[in-house]
Amino acid sequence: MPEDDTAPVLYDVDENVATITLNRPDRRNAISTAMLAELTKRLEQADADRNVRAVIVTGAAPGGFCAGLDLVDATSGTGIGSGGDGGGGGGMSLQTRHLPTTVLFEIDKPVIAAINGGAAGYGLDLALGCDIRIMGESAKLAAAFTKRGVVPESGGTWYLPRLVGWAKAAEIIYLGRTLLADDADRLGLVNAVVPDDQVIKTARAWATEIAGNAPLAVQSAKRLMRHGLTEDFGSHTHHVLLQTIQLFGTKDFREGITSFMEKRPPEFKGR
Repeated sequence: MPEDDTAPVLYDVDENVATITLNRPDRRNAISTAMLAELTKRLEQADADRNVRAVIVTGAAPGGFCAGLDLVDATSGTGIGSGGDGGGGGGMSLQTRHLPTTVLFEIDKPVIAAINGGAAGYGLDLALGCDIRIMGESAKLAAAFTKRGVVPESGGTWYLPRLVGWAKAAEIIYLGRTLLADDADRLGLVNAVVPDDQVIKTARAWATEIAGNAPLAVQSAKRLMRHGLTEDFGSHTHHVLLQTIQLFGTKDFREGITSFMEKRPPEFKGR
C-alpha cells in the first residue's frame, strides 16, 4: 500500500508494476508546484528500481486523470505560472531536464496511462508522453491551451504531429479541440477504450503482461524506439545490432530460448 494516502502523488509497487497516482481528486488532480517535483521523483524512482518492470500513471477517483496545471493557484499568485515559484511568469525557469514530462520521455521503463477521466492541458501532455494509453468510455482529452492563452507546454506540440500527423495536430491545437473517447480511438491516440470501471483493471492487466516479458529487452526496445525518432535508418540499425549483441549475452536471452524449447513459461530475472 502507498506510504501516505494523503500525499499529492501516491506511489505503490506490486508484483513488478509501479502505480503513480495523482492525488488531488477535489481539484480534479490538477498539478500543483509540489506535485511537479514529486512526480519527477516517483518516475525516476520507478526507473531506477530493478523490481519495477512497468509503470502505470493515473489519477485518483473521482477526480479523473488530470485537469492540467492548477489555474486556481496560478491566478491567486501562489502556484505555477504566478511568476515567483520558478514555474512560470516573470520568474520562469528555462531548465526543462527535471520536469516530469522530460523525465517521462527519457526513462526506459514502459509507462501506461490509465485515463480514468478528463485529461486536459498538462494532463493531456502527460498522457501523450506515456507509451500506451487506456481510456475510459466517458473520458475526454482536452487540448484547451489556446483557449487559455498558452501552448501545449509539456510535449504536446512534439507528440501530436507524430501521433496523428501535422494537419490533425494543427486542428486539435489551433482550435483547442476536446476529443471524446471514440475520437481519440479513431485517431490512434489511445490503444484501447474500455468501460470506465475497467480502466485501471485493464491497465494493470497490460502492465502485468509486459512485466512477464524479458525486462532488459523491453527497456532496450523502448530506448531504441526513442532514439529512432531522430536517427536515420542506417545509424538506427547499427545501434539495434549493438543492442542485440548485448542481449545475446544475458541470462534472460538464454531463459527465453530454453523455455521456448521446453514449452514452458519463461522466468525472466532482468539479468
